[in-house]
Order: sequence, then C-alpha cells, then structure tokens
Amino acid sequence: MLSVLEVVALLMIGAALLLRLATLPVLVRAQTASRRRALAATGADAGGGAPGGIGATVGELVLGLLGIAGVVVLLSYNVVGNMTHIGLGEPFDPVNSRYLGYSVGLHFDTAQTVYIAVFVVCLLLCLLLCYLTQRRLLTADLPPQIWSAGATQARVVGLLVLRAALAVFVLPAGLVLPALVFQLVAFFVSGRPKAVGAQPGSAPEAGAAQAFQAYLDAQNPYAPTAQPPQGPYVPPQFTPPAPPAPPMPPVMPPVASAPPVGSPLGAHEPRTIGGYQLLGRIGSGGMGTVYLAQRQGSATQVALKTINPELLAEGDLLRRFQREAEVLAMVPGAYTARVLDTGVDAGRPYLAMELLDGRPLDAHLREQGPIRSAEALNALALALAVALSGVHRLGLVHRDLKPANIMLTTAGPRLLDFGIAAIVDGTRLTATGGGPGTLTYMAPEQFGDERPGPAADVWAWACCVVCAAYGVSPFAATNTGAVIRRIVESGPEPAALAAVQALDPRLAAVVARALAIDPAARPADGTALLAALAVARSTTPDQAAVHEQITRGWQTLTL
Repeated sequence: MLSVLEVVALLMIGAALLLRLATLPVLVRAQTASRRRALAATGADAGGGAPGGIGATVGELVLGLLGIAGVVVLLSYNVVGNMTHIGLGEPFDPVNSRYLGYSVGLHFDTAQTVYIAVFVVCLLLCLLLCYLTQRRLLTADLPPQIWSAGATQARVVGLLVLRAALAVFVLPAGLVLPALVFQLVAFFVSGRPKAVGAQPGSAPEAGAAQAFQAYLDAQNPYAPTAQPPQGPYVPPQFTPPAPPAPPMPPVMPPVASAPPVGSPLGAHEPRTIGGYQLLGRIGSGGMGTVYLAQRQGSATQVALKTINPELLAEGDLLRRFQREAEVLAMVPGAYTARVLDTGVDAGRPYLAMELLDGRPLDAHLREQGPIRSAEALNALALALAVALSGVHRLGLVHRDLKPANIMLTTAGPRLLDFGIAAIVDGTRLTATGGGPGTLTYMAPEQFGDERPGPAADVWAWACCVVCAAYGVSPFAATNTGAVIRRIVESGPEPAALAAVQALDPRLAAVVARALAIDPAARPADGTALLAALAVARSTTPDQAAVHEQITRGWQTLTL
C-alpha cells in the first residue's frame, strides 16, 4: 500500500504534468518571445519580441503562480484519507522534516537527511534544466553571438539565482518536485524551435534570421536605402559545356553606367562639408553616411563619407574614423576605391573617395542573373585577388567581402567599404558594435574565438566567385542556423560549385581549395591566392599580364 508521502508525490507530479501539458501553447509563445527579446538585445530585431510575446510571458508566470497555489492547497489540507500535514507546504527548513518523520515512521535524523537530500537534488536538477533550456532557446537557429553576449550570460545567471532564492526562502518546499516537472517539459519543448509555430521562412523564426542579417548589412554605408522585395535568384539546371565555338570577333567594351545621383538631401542634412558641396545622399549605415559631393570650384564628383552627427561626441569613434581614413589612404588603388582627401570640418571628420560608375555585383545578379562568361568570371576573380593582395600586404583584413561591396565598373571590378576592416593584430578600425561580417560569406573561424586573418578574406573571395557564377552564396539557406551548419559542417551547395566548374574547371579547383574548413589549407593571403590562380593556368603572376587578362576578360561582360 502506498505511503502518505508516495501519494502526495504522485499527486504533485500528476497535477503538474497535466497543468503543463494543458498550457503548452502558452509555454511555446513565452519561449519564442524569450528568443526574440534576446535577438533584440543585439540590435538585430527592433520588434523586441514575438507578437503577443509579453502577454505570453505574463501568462506563463500567472500559470506558475496558480500551480504554486494549487500545490499549497493540496499539501495544507487533508485530501486523501487520513493524510496529515507533512511539512512540505512550508518554505524549506530542515526542522520541518520532523513532520515527514511522523508521517512515514522515520527517525528524525533519517527524515532530516531524506528531506534535505531530496530537496537539494530536485532543486539542482531544476536549475540545470533551466540553464540547458535557456541555452537551447538562445542557440538553436540563432547566431552564436547572442548566447556568448555578456548581457545574455548575465540574464541567465540572474534567472538561476532568482529561482534558487525563491525555492529556498519563499516558496513551499514541496513545490520543487512539480517545478522540476514543469522545467523538464520546458526543456524538451525548447529542443524543437521549428515546431513552436514557425516553419522555415515564416515568422518568427525566419524573421529573426532576416532581422539579424539586416543588422549586419546595416553596417555597410554603401548599401542602398531600400531594395525592391525580390526573392533570391533561382539558378537553372546546368548542362555540360558545349564544344568550343569558333573564335568570336572582339567584343566592344561595355557601355558606361551613369554615376549614382543619390537621394535628395533632407532638411536636417548639411549642404557643405570641408569645402565640398553635397549634391545628394548615396547611402547610410549605422556609423556614417555617404554623400555625392563636389569640391567647390571643381567639376569632379566624389563619394564623401562622414560620421553621423549624433555620434560626434564619442571621442573613441572619432579617433577610429581618422585612423581608418589614414589606413585606407595607403590601400593600393588597383581594383579598390581610391581615397582622394580626408579632413575634419567643425569637428566632423570626412573621407572623400573616387566616385565609381557601374553598380554592385549583388544588384547585377538580381537584375541580370549569374555571369555566363568564363572570361568575365576569371577577370572578376583575378581583380579581387589583386585587391586583396594589396590590402593584405598592409597587414589589413577586409572581413566583409561580399557582392554588395564589389562594384562592377567599366574599368573593372572594385573592392569597396573597409568599414569593418581590421589590422591583423586585431585592432578595430570602426565603431564599437560594428557587424563582424555578412553571415553567408563568413569563414568558419569567424564563429569561434580565433581571430580572423587574411585566410578569412580568401574564403569570402571564393564565396563571391561562386555567387557570381551561381546567383547566390554557396552557403545560402532558409535560416541562420542552417547557414552556420553549412559553413562549419556540411559544406557548400554542390550545385553552386558545379556552376563554376561548368564555366572554368581550373578556377573551380582554386575556389574549392579556398573553401577549406581549415584556414591553413587555404591560400594564406591575396598574394598566395594570385600565385594559386597562376599555377592553375600554368602562367606567372606578372602584374602587367594579370592586368591585361583582367581588361580583356572584362570586355566580355555586359553591365
């Protein structure tokens, strides 16, 4: 026959389990809201939580309190035959174990040992499950930066301390058993993030991934202020290349695209900076704005980058911007945007760069699809390798090489935006809080504690070459977690690599090497990348010959 203690334990477990299963929708919404609030804390999600998330969280707390009240009532009254008060309806106190001893016929010392041991074990298991639940919620299909953030760790530790304090000093000791049941169910539910009302590509899970990517892209001041709502380009099925065709007549150079005219200036924006007349706004990001400008008395137009006014009070940011300007002025002009002038106007630093014609690679891919000319693809790959070679020789790492930062001009590709570039020793050149890169072009080492070096740029170079031939990044996926898993585990999309293979097998071999998981297995930097491309073609990386090859191949591309 069951003892009083066993009956009480079974009643508590059964009541807690029924209550938890009956309120699973509320638990799911509360967990989703917790994930979204953590994402909002990084600045990636302005919404600050899932729709209805605050109400769901409050509802979850109310249900917990009702559960506590039910346990208190259950333990305080004689609800089963001659059940007596056994001390579990009061806060934890070893003295209360005497009631337990009376009820089940144990010696006081034995009852006290059982009382303390059961309470401590249940409480530790409950806290452990709470920690594991939070870890699952904030890592599954979410960027690793969220879980590793100091604010997240502090919040989780605070939650554990609060729960432990409530369990020991405030709540009935008997509550620890139903609380363990509640937490066990919450742990299992947290392991199914896509089954909580969000399928891939739908809110809130896909929305969180998109919001985080938008946050990273916002750090790029050359990004357009708005883009038409278009889906990703779906590449066609590739067929084996046809036999070589007879030599084609020379192709005329592409028609030059007009320089960007920029958006009209707002009423609050200046009309001149440092002797430059501002003609329009090209784009803006989290740190600064890029204007279409023209020096007074000159017909030459430039792209003028400056810090946003609300950040001028941050002295460290001003020093970093100035240092960035000085470093960028040293970057070779071959296939990069040349720095023409730097200065400070009324406490506001600015950076004047050459204004390029053409459009970014990502815009070209959206509007015209992948590059179908093997010569043009090789020209793009070589030009980017030359640009990286010059950058790496200065001890710099770009860290955000992607199609949006590659301008397709009539003179050839140009690498832009060193807004989050870093010196190899790790010194940041931009504002604290700038994005660490763009997810689908980040190397595996950028997700760990290892400081990214030039090999991370080589990885991004390969991603951009594949994207140019395929239409999207070889690591593109339906959500952030799937992208990260592809990068660090499963590898690139085979069809994406096949697109490069179909155009140029020799270039595809270098790309495959550049996408090695181990940085040591890739070409070490831009210079080594140029050498690898030369070896693949049985040529020498002569500067003049490379430039001629880029120029000739670029003429086959229609901009």
